[in-house]
Amino acid sequence: MAEFDDRSYPIVFPQQRGGATLPPVPQEVTDAELSSDELLDAAVPSESAELAVVPSLVDQLVAKAQCPHPIWHPIRFVGWAVSMVFGIVTMVLTLAILAVIPIVNFIALGYLLDVEGRVARSGKFRDAFPLLPLAPRIGSMVIGIWIFLLPLRLLAWTAADARLISPGSAADHGWHFVLNLAMVLVTIHICLALARGGRFSTFFRPLKNLRWFMTQRRDPAYWDRAEQTVWEFLSRIRRTHFFWLGVKGWVGAFLWLVIPTAIFAAANKPNGGAALVSIVGGILLCLVFAWVPFLQARYAAEGRLSAFKELRTIRELYRRAPVCLSLAAILTYALSLPLFLATIFLPPQDALWMVTPIFIVSIFPARVFTGWAYHQAVQRTQRAWFSLRVLMGLVLMPTLMIYTFILFFTQFIGASGKLVLFQHHALLLPRPF
Repeated sequence: MAEFDDRSYPIVFPQQRGGATLPPVPQEVTDAELSSDELLDAAVPSESAELAVVPSLVDQLVAKAQCPHPIWHPIRFVGWAVSMVFGIVTMVLTLAILAVIPIVNFIALGYLLDVEGRVARSGKFRDAFPLLPLAPRIGSMVIGIWIFLLPLRLLAWTAADARLISPGSAADHGWHFVLNLAMVLVTIHICLALARGGRFSTFFRPLKNLRWFMTQRRDPAYWDRAEQTVWEFLSRIRRTHFFWLGVKGWVGAFLWLVIPTAIFAAANKPNGGAALVSIVGGILLCLVFAWVPFLQARYAAEGRLSAFKELRTIRELYRRAPVCLSLAAILTYALSLPLFLATIFLPPQDALWMVTPIFIVSIFPARVFTGWAYHQAVQRTQRAWFSLRVLMGLVLMPTLMIYTFILFFTQFIGASGKLVLFQHHALLLPRPF
């Protein structure tokens, strides 16, 4: 079996980036390497060091996310399991809401790519939940805020009805005064609950929140700790990173898909020439479908947009692990079929977030498995048997042909017409429109 020449197909993973080996991580400086003045300065506690003594909110959430022993601490384990399930549900619903907002839905795609890249670098499924320690707290904040905004909505409807029925009357002025007063009180209550950490219980203890704040405001370092906690919490969410990761990942995949999809959708009449054009476009789409998931996984793992040009490297990876990559491609497109069916029976625009959880739940495991398959291919140094590669190719290509054949008929039953062919939910934006 011929050896693989890394000089012809550079596979930069995971210690390399852009073809250059990353420098070693610098070790900590020992006391012997410091001068006497530096040792004296290090011995004097600074203001930032005093702030670091108190564990931040993010550190506390990460510590709580550690799984306790199910035998020695069964009650804590049950509480941890419930919290993690709640966190997963929160992440799915959050991504579902983000996916229906134009432009913002790139954050949802970026999060899925980030998950895929983490698993591709480590090969561990536990890395598929980077925001899981923060998700339960985010969910409790969202639910708590929604509960206390509900009375304001009811008061707003009542005040609007009073003004509509009898504008300028005592009832009109009275209901608007109550509404304005309630807005101020609810805003203060929500801010105090969030200041105490945003746990679900803090939204139902307004007096304790007020007493806690009056005590904390006397501490000169409180505002510095609060600012540090807020910025640390927002930095851990990495919304800007997810957004640009999603934008670049979408651009790279779309450039591969747009030309064969346009050829596939070009035919307007069922004659011989049109059928031939559709067949050519379908064949090109099958070839692109076979490689784009792994080009996208390579981009997610290394963060280089140029990874989308390294088709020869992906083909070599397939020769190394044909079983893993074939199963990943089949799983990706098999789970995307329900997404096309969901677009046929779309709810109104305001209720689209109720459909997008189906998209997230279908796409998420495919992304995770694709990242794992890519990692397995990268870790192998020799090509698989030729007979095995041919066998998996005979399994993969007919599957992609069937998927493309089904995709062709979605333009006749979907509300978007030919535009539905360009959506490619499994590879582009996870949205139902």
